[in-house]
Amino acid sequence: MGPWRCCLLLLPLLAAAPRAQQQLMEYVERRLALLEERISQWHEQSSRYSTELRDFKNQVLGMLEAAEKEREALRAEAEGAAVRVDRLEREVDYLETQNPAPPCVEVDETLMEKQVATAKQRKNEKYTKLTDCSDTIASVRAMKILKRFGSSSGLWTKDAAGNSEKIYVFDGTANDTVYVFPRMREFTLFSATRKAARIKLPYPWVGTGHLVYDGHLYYIRQQGPFQVIKFNLANKTVVDSSVFPAEEQIPVFGLSPFTYIEIAADEEGLWAIYATKENEKNICLAKLDPTSLDIEQMWDTPCPRENAEGAFVVCGALHVAYNTRLPSRSRVQCVFDVSGTLAPEDASLVYFPKRYGSHSSMKYSPWERQIYAWDDGYQIIYRMEMKKKLEV
Repeated sequence: MGPWRCCLLLLPLLAAAPRAQQQLMEYVERRLALLEERISQWHEQSSRYSTELRDFKNQVLGMLEAAEKEREALRAEAEGAAVRVDRLEREVDYLETQNPAPPCVEVDETLMEKQVATAKQRKNEKYTKLTDCSDTIASVRAMKILKRFGSSSGLWTKDAAGNSEKIYVFDGTANDTVYVFPRMREFTLFSATRKAARIKLPYPWVGTGHLVYDGHLYYIRQQGPFQVIKFNLANKTVVDSSVFPAEEQIPVFGLSPFTYIEIAADEEGLWAIYATKENEKNICLAKLDPTSLDIEQMWDTPCPRENAEGAFVVCGALHVAYNTRLPSRSRVQCVFDVSGTLAPEDASLVYFPKRYGSHSSMKYSPWERQIYAWDDGYQIIYRMEMKKKLEV
């Protein structure tokens, strides 16, 4: 093939090259235009989504701010309601105290005379102990001040039979409502009575000589002659009531004129501490049947009423605490053992630590060996050091 022939073959190819290049450029330009259009659409959509998201965020923030304001308003209303409820409870308690429930227990005068006669027949007999308890108090081992709660006078205690950890509080010296805390921790931490359960008694109580024993509340009611009411704490009903078989009763403690009968419990069972005009200088003691409320035995003790502020029984021995009218340091300086195994001169002279005022109540817990005391509005626990009577 000659050179001219080769040149003739290349001429068509050289003529087609610019056309192909033009087509390629047009294709690339179309693709770029399409891509730019899609990018523009994406920017528009992103801008719209951003605007919608910003509007939604502002709307949510507005709703949250409104909800926070409503929550604050509700909290303020709830606090105000709680204050009003607390004030209303105090007003209701005051009104109920000033207007006690009308009596509905009639006193059988004949039965009362028989009870008095039977009790007098057994007066000052020697007591036969039911247990082998031979302990007596040697000293106060420790004192613990729990808190300040309620009035200057009152009573707080546990079940003396050891069946419950509940704390029972009697605020004041005349009322018909008992506050119940589930445990010592709740009583110590909570300051408001609305945190406690309330038991409204069918008859108002008087004094600070009440007792919780074996699931029952034994409290004193004054309706003419004094009555001992046995109240079941589980079903909130009166199980029994009995007129206390003592005539012309007077306050049992010279420094606690609001208490006429002190119901106490020890290892032997239930006791009643009282005083009468017949033997007005000294304190009397009676053994009480917890089931029937009958008086089993009665004693005239040598313990004087003057300057006495409280008393309790330990292993069948009455311990009377004394103070002065200008409150100082309380001390147990009279002990009367109904079984005769501990002579008064052999008993330890027990001093209580200096506190705020004088005791309005002192409740001995036989299973804990400690005393629950109410001192000028302060609730105190005294832990006792015990010794055998023969070792004292």
